[in-house]
Amino acid sequence: MTALEDWDDGPFRPEAVTVRVPAKINLSLSVGPLRPDGYHELVTVFHAVSLYDEIVARAARGLSLTVEPLRRDSDVAGVPDDEHNLAWRAALLLAEYARVEPDVRLTIRKDIPVAGGMAGGSADAAAALLACDRLWGTGLRRDELHDLAARLGSDVPFALHGGTAIGSGRGEHITPVLAAAGLEWVIAVYDGGLSTPKVFETCDTRRRRDSREIPEPSVHPDLMTTLRSGDALRVGAALYNDLQPAAIELLPEIGDLLEAGRAAGAAGALVSGSGPTTVFLVDGPVSAAEVEEQLRASGLCRAVRRARGPVPGALVSNVR
Repeated sequence: MTALEDWDDGPFRPEAVTVRVPAKINLSLSVGPLRPDGYHELVTVFHAVSLYDEIVARAARGLSLTVEPLRRDSDVAGVPDDEHNLAWRAALLLAEYARVEPDVRLTIRKDIPVAGGMAGGSADAAAALLACDRLWGTGLRRDELHDLAARLGSDVPFALHGGTAIGSGRGEHITPVLAAAGLEWVIAVYDGGLSTPKVFETCDTRRRRDSREIPEPSVHPDLMTTLRSGDALRVGAALYNDLQPAAIELLPEIGDLLEAGRAAGAAGALVSGSGPTTVFLVDGPVSAAEVEEQLRASGLCRAVRRARGPVPGALVSNVR
């Protein structure tokens, strides 16, 4: 069953639907000039990895939302449980579009870092769209779900699709990319978050300070070639993120984490999106163990995870 496959179960209406949705990392993030609408033109290579949130949508009267940790060391501090949560807004948007009542009790079980540059809020919104579509029997087409996702945020459409894909515009236009399977990652979860608008603002300030002409964003062809090869050393050398210097300026400890991972033998080290989560591409399980050990010993991060990519986007994992 794919994330966006239409269901055809006749009159059956479930009591609860569980959707599992992955985190994303940006293998590359090219940030163009500031647009008149206040956004930046972006070109990025999204990559879904096996670090997940779960969203359960239950039949109810009215709309409610609770947030809980998926694992003992998962952090949910600061995640809203009201209309400020993107999953809440996703349920309302779907109900309005499908002309149904927004009757659902949403439970978000989080493991994706909060405000960590891995699109956890966007992932939850995508999962809420899929779960409510199934719960309410609205049966939206693939293009309808994608369009609703794009209205919610730049990263939400990719969370529906998963895999590896180029994102353009604000990130909402998705083009799948042929990439080898089985890239292995070690993920350092920082104890705290970074404001995405603040990181972009700092990036703009740095560029004005350096008086640099900002080219139109693009994907470096070396990255496309190496992704098809699956060679971790080559992929690691091709990773880049235009927001990384700004994130390090705001949180210098991120730079220390990157250096610790490189010193431990990571094939590539990168700030994920706007940070502060850092990701390390490794060349097999031995290298993963060494990098994980050094990051834990550094005292610079709250938790360390291992993950593989690419993985599929939001998937219904249970219906009852």
